[in-house]
Amino acid sequence: MFVKNQFVLPVQAGNGINRKLLAAGGSLMMTEVCFQKGAVGEVHSHPHEQVSYIVSGSFEFNLNGIKQVIHIGDSVYIPPDIPHGVVALEDQSIILDIFTPQREDFLNN
Repeated sequence: MFVKNQFVLPVQAGNGINRKLLAAGGSLMMTEVCFQKGAVGEVHSHPHEQVSYIVSGSFEFNLNGIKQVIHIGDSVYIPPDIPHGVVALEDQSIILDIFTPQREDFLNN
């Protein structure tokens, strides 16, 4: 499966946050999430494993109550059911999120 980013329509995922579903198949899913400065990805949890990679910008990342600033090239592993959230520290901050199994709730958007 090939996915051309330029043809994927973003979905509003919050105030100042847009998400693109880039690829999904089998038990994996990859999304690109773009944040404006100050946008908040509220603390939440889900039963999926997640790996997040910072493509651009920087974030204050909250992982199970531990906060750390992460930058371009940094990544985070999030086990199932662990609370996590972010605050974007720069405009056009982008996270590449990979989930297993797929986030069915994202497929319906």
